[in-house]
Amino acid sequence: MHPGQLVLTAQTAAQLITNLLPGTDPRSIRLLETSATTSTVVRIGADLAARFPLEPSDPEAARRTLAAEHEAMAEFAALSSLPAPEPVALGEPSAAFPMPWSVQTWVSGEVADPQVIAGSDAAAEDLATLLLTLRAAPTGGRRFTGPGRGGELTAHEDWVRECLARSREMLPVNALTARWEQWRTLERRAPDVMSHRDLIPANLLTAGGRLVGVLDAGGCSPADPALDLAGAWHLLDAPRRQRLRERLGSSDLEWERGAAWAFVQAIGLVWYYEHSNPTLAELGRSTLHRLLEEPGVG
Repeated sequence: MHPGQLVLTAQTAAQLITNLLPGTDPRSIRLLETSATTSTVVRIGADLAARFPLEPSDPEAARRTLAAEHEAMAEFAALSSLPAPEPVALGEPSAAFPMPWSVQTWVSGEVADPQVIAGSDAAAEDLATLLLTLRAAPTGGRRFTGPGRGGELTAHEDWVRECLARSREMLPVNALTARWEQWRTLERRAPDVMSHRDLIPANLLTAGGRLVGVLDAGGCSPADPALDLAGAWHLLDAPRRQRLRERLGSSDLEWERGAAWAFVQAIGLVWYYEHSNPTLAELGRSTLHRLLEEPGVG
């Protein structure tokens, strides 16, 4: 998926994990096939998982980032209305693997399928409860600090324009460009709230038509309250989105900004992952289609 992507074998993973966690049975360690774009995920027995970065970078800077992510994960797990992984340990770079890596608790469930779960009233209610819980949590006086999504939409102008240009043969670019022209300057009014910041289906777990877990909370921090609304377009059909909106009491402005954040995230998924990660490319198409079809948005 990425230039210079790091390769991790099952043998190397077992060696590193058993060194970090003595007493771990090597036979309980296995690499998982996922649509994750930043990490190779390794299952450790019934209760743990390790995440090894896919891309090389400065190891010391990466370790500081992982330490900050562990702190955010712990905060999210304490706040969340749904089960979420908690940090366990950090692995150091070595001759076997040149980057730091992390171990966290395992949360059971199936990765959300945006086509299967789209019509679930229960899932819409679960998502609403999660967002209301996060919004009620204290920020401790913190505010959004970039980079990434969660501040001003105009900060993503260059990225969106590049994605539109690269998507001309893949997507209805003229219609999407018109939507972005309306969304890009929507005024920000509401104060920051606690936010997961990446509520895509790959980070949500389901069972029996309900949400049962939230993954990848290392970015949890204060952000625009409209940001986590992006999950509505990633995950739910129009009636369930309306149900979510009613539970949250979102104003027209907040709802439009939520659509804009979903667009900012989805517009890069198709052209970038078309061949390397078809699941994410299909998510991009699905989300963009929902954004174009919804009356009163854009």
